Amino acid sequence: HLVSVGEGFLNYIQALKNENRLRYAGMFEVSYSSFIKFNKHLDIPFSDIDVAWLKRYERFLRERGNSDNTMGIRFRTLRAVYNKAIEDDIVDEKYYPFKKFKVSHFNKKTTKRAISKSEMAKVLALDLSNITTYYSPLLYLSKDLFLFSYLGCGINLIDIAYLRYENITENRLRFNRHKTGQPIDFALQGRLREIILKYTKEGCSPKDFIFPILDRRIHKTQQQQDDRIIKVTKGINRNLKKIGQFLNLSIPITTYVARHSFATVLKRSGVNISIISEALGHTNLSTTQYYLDSFENEQIDEAMKNLL
Repeated sequence: HLVSVGEGFLNYIQALKNENRLRYAGMFEVSYSSFIKFNKHLDIPFSDIDVAWLKRYERFLRERGNSDNTMGIRFRTLRAVYNKAIEDDIVDEKYYPFKKFKVSHFNKKTTKRAISKSEMAKVLALDLSNITTYYSPLLYLSKDLFLFSYLGCGINLIDIAYLRYENITENRLRFNRHKTGQPIDFALQGRLREIILKYTKEGCSPKDFIFPILDRRIHKTQQQQDDRIIKVTKGINRNLKKIGQFLNLSIPITTYVARHSFATVLKRSGVNISIISEALGHTNLSTTQYYLDSFENEQIDEAMKNLL
């Protein structure tokens, strides 16, 4: 029995679910249904997916107004499934279409995703009562978590959501990244401690989540946790946008910008990229390089002005 592209896809999704990587599996499911829409079915051998097929699919996505970022995700999921098929001897490597069809051309490297140290200082110093007349807990949480991410090794929002009091030992935060399982361990400097104390409730147990995103009594299943994190992330990003507009920052800020800014500011201070990579919990340096690429060009342009 020859394994079809459809079966390869579904097996890949199942394997991710078995590893409890549900969000990642969700990404593959969305891509899978997009390919079905395009080709009507995936009852085809992997060798049928050639450069011409991929170009037709790209045209199909462009006509539907998909962004380069979305297209990049669709093609990367297909590439991952194809690589697995080669690994499992389902298809011969000679048919591999991604040598000629480069997925990297969807990477829009130009978008800047980090703010400078001085802009970060503005966020830090902002008195939120200037933005809103009524007390909005989510607005305050948004600013606090943005700073927590920036000062806390660029910790991303999913990992922040899962932090429990038991992750704090001897004034250090120790946890494993939700996405990759990489262990992270850093000292809780003054500002980070203040933010944690602000959200600490009387009589909390070590198993309780630190921040008011997840509640272990309510969000018990993975699905409930995922839905809740997605909902809160949207609210936080909406509020961060308000903060960024109020301060007139160079780019719209999101929770992700804090992570990028952490990496960028360290790189500009001359910190070695492998140290930054470890702090971010990346499993390989190329991911970190991708993080840092967007501002390198800008720095080179600045430096070129000093040539004459």
